[in-house]
Amino acid sequence: MARRPTIADLAEKAGVSVATVDRVLNGRHRVREETARRVYEAANAIGYHAAALIHQRITAELPRMELGFLLQKSRQPFYQAFAAALEEAVARRRDIRGHAHVEFLQSSAPGDMADSLRALGGRTQAVAAVCLDHHLVTRAVEALRADGKPVFSMLSDFAQDVRESYVGTNNLKVGRTAAWMISRTARRAGKVALFVGSHRWLGHELRETGFRSYFREHAPEFHILETLVNLDTRQVTHEATLSLFSRHPDIVGLYVAGGGMEGAIAALRETMDDGRFARGEGPSVIVNEVTPDTTAALQDHLISAIVATPLRELADSVVDMMVNTVQSGPADNPGQLFLPFGFHVPESL
Repeated sequence: MARRPTIADLAEKAGVSVATVDRVLNGRHRVREETARRVYEAANAIGYHAAALIHQRITAELPRMELGFLLQKSRQPFYQAFAAALEEAVARRRDIRGHAHVEFLQSSAPGDMADSLRALGGRTQAVAAVCLDHHLVTRAVEALRADGKPVFSMLSDFAQDVRESYVGTNNLKVGRTAAWMISRTARRAGKVALFVGSHRWLGHELRETGFRSYFREHAPEFHILETLVNLDTRQVTHEATLSLFSRHPDIVGLYVAGGGMEGAIAALRETMDDGRFARGEGPSVIVNEVTPDTTAALQDHLISAIVATPLRELADSVVDMMVNTVQSGPADNPGQLFLPFGFHVPESL
């Protein structure tokens, strides 16, 4: 059986005296914040039994802050990773005793989104959300703002006149980048298809606009088909992709501008397996976000590239904005922060 770490072990790990560790543990005399933090980190590293007590001691005088986060689709790996990044961003803050309230929407109906925003705002001091751009959502944001609860949009913008700020990628540039890649990796000029989750996702609309504008300006020899709606779901995207390949066997490009890319990847594998597309002769496919499915598809050369949101940077940025707004008040004008997106090809992951 492993020996339980002692106070002497903790002092050695932290590079301080036993007396200093004792002061941190008992709070009898003040210890510099940097030293107390080092003791806490050492306690976590060696599994010291009183690590939680040390954390309580060093954060006791910090302001308590309840921050709310409303995300989509709890079962999707991307949103699971996003939730973890937000929780970690709040935990890393040394200037507050922060608590991240991360909730997932159970419905894509605008009214349900608005209700969830109001409910989460009632329990927190600021909210950051991934929501549709809809008048019911805007009204909920207006009500929260009137109650002194700032709301931030993430990934896809909404309520632009009343939300505090948008934090995410420049979706117009994301769409143009996807178009640039297809125009250069497609085996020839031809038909190109595009999936969006909904026309109410402003981020998807901007990606579509950028996608189409690039082809109009720089690759007019390609023919962009009518945009398809996949509701960001695997099953709908799978069935729609199979139907697309059946109706357009000469298709040369496909961009999945939102979620549901797992369904498109499954359809691609099926068409490769049954011989409809020979290896290396299928369409050039671009998807968003690094997940186990998209990584495997990229490494198998089923898809050409992944456009990725920098989740840690996004989480740190939005938490920083939320804390500053709660402490200092709202900005005079709604703003936006564009973060650089990642771009991965088969040899980069």
